[in-house]
Amino acid sequence: MLSIVGIVFSLACIFGSYLAGGGTMGPILHALPLEGTAIAGAAIGAMLTANSMTIVKGTAAGMGKILAGPTFKKQDYMDTIFLVAKIMKVLKAEGAVALESHVEAPESSPIFGEYPRLLKDHALTHLITDSIRLIVVSSSAPRPDAGEDIMNAAIKTHHHDALKSAETFANMAGALPALGIVACVLGVVKTMGAIDQPPAILGGLIGAALVGTFLGVLLAYAFAEPLGNRLKQIIDQDGQIYHVAKQIIVGTLNGHPMPVIIEAARVSISHENQPSFSEVFDGLRGK
Repeated sequence: MLSIVGIVFSLACIFGSYLAGGGTMGPILHALPLEGTAIAGAAIGAMLTANSMTIVKGTAAGMGKILAGPTFKKQDYMDTIFLVAKIMKVLKAEGAVALESHVEAPESSPIFGEYPRLLKDHALTHLITDSIRLIVVSSSAPRPDAGEDIMNAAIKTHHHDALKSAETFANMAGALPALGIVACVLGVVKTMGAIDQPPAILGGLIGAALVGTFLGVLLAYAFAEPLGNRLKQIIDQDGQIYHVAKQIIVGTLNGHPMPVIIEAARVSISHENQPSFSEVFDGLRGK
């Protein structure tokens, strides 16, 4: 929602100062449909040319993510701690075989079933279940550093794929000013074809051509680049939850005391969503 407020504020300042200085919206509105179609069409075409359909769909979904904000809230981070801690408790008390049914069908697991919001995130669910599945199928628990390397690789791959939509916005921001110049040049060509017309008509044609440059720069630096930056922030923030799960699993494999493991996971969460010490440990006592 704050992104919308920022865009509206930017437009209000830009056009408000223009109108306050004696400008009129007539020439801009007159040129906007054709210039906007040329620039937006070229930008969309370039995006389709440069990306796979998966990335294009991810970029479209990224707009919804920008409006909705981060997926995970404080309660989700607490639930991740509770979920993985409970799984590790079963692992230590009953052995890896006792977890086989939970990791093979997490949607039917009573442990995972307590946290339906987390179960909807397939990346998080697979990170947890695949790590436990590795312990189940191994003759002995994997070395902690090996398990951590595997989880880091999984998190890195997921994060790299998720960031491609934000990179698309950044690439578009870099291309839009140049596409605005293309539209402007076409307007100048049109003006040169009417060089025998009166100054009033030539002025209108030149103004319409300059609207192309204006639109390209405006769309790049007031829309595409800020939206791409915001999307990257959201993806980075949501990515913290995978590290929370990793901290608990790797800490358990290292044989650290559970309170130390839980606290290490808690303090790795950004302050915006970080639960307090008492919230986490009081919650664990009730589980």
